[in-house]
Amino acid sequence: MDAGRGQGGGRVRGAGEPVGAVRGEHTHSEPPAPRPRVLVQRSSVRGQVLDALRDALMAGELRPGEVYSAPALGERFGVSATPVREAMQQLAVEGAVEVVPNRGFRVVRRGDRELAELAEVRALLEAPVWLRLARTVPAERWARLRPLAEATVRAASSGCPATYAEADRAFHRAVLSLAGNEQLVGVAGDLHRRAQWPPAGTPAGRGRADLIADAHEHTALLDALIAGDPDVVRALVGEHFGAAP
Repeated sequence: MDAGRGQGGGRVRGAGEPVGAVRGEHTHSEPPAPRPRVLVQRSSVRGQVLDALRDALMAGELRPGEVYSAPALGERFGVSATPVREAMQQLAVEGAVEVVPNRGFRVVRRGDRELAELAEVRALLEAPVWLRLARTVPAERWARLRPLAEATVRAASSGCPATYAEADRAFHRAVLSLAGNEQLVGVAGDLHRRAQWPPAGTPAGRGRADLIADAHEHTALLDALIAGDPDVVRALVGEHFGAAP
């Protein structure tokens, strides 16, 4: 019998050779192959560009109806056109821009009707969850959200729509997370972001006074939730979402 062959003709594992090496399988003794660092860097650049584009949209620097090319935006941000194009594709999924073949991306014009429809869907989705959580979540857990609610007030006072939009989403995301439903958090977050894009004719979005009023609704809601006052919570939830739940 040949050395290294078993009775059935198969190769015999040599001394010190790990099990599984005969078939070319990975073994526990082998370190996992590292991911190429270039992919991590590219993802990071794309994420930074996406954040910058979102801020530019909220600030009205990218105007509704205008077409912007990936190379031109890449030059503006000091990156190649590839991460800009990928970020714009994500914004297209979110409904903020639309693809214009061979030209670039057009910022979508948002009408009052579309914003009203988004507000209605958000109310139908979120308001019942807030009211259910008001009956089941103890006061001490609501109190932990105080820093996030206060952060929305500070962000609103800055007058920067992009800064407030981020703080606003963070507070709502934290509240909905108490329901323990990741799908709910994801769907509601997407709707929330869509509702924040400025409508046509108001490139800078809501004014500072409107942002501050909205932020103070967060703190008032949190006070009522901590106090366990269901009637006040119901009234404030209806006011905040623009619907009577």
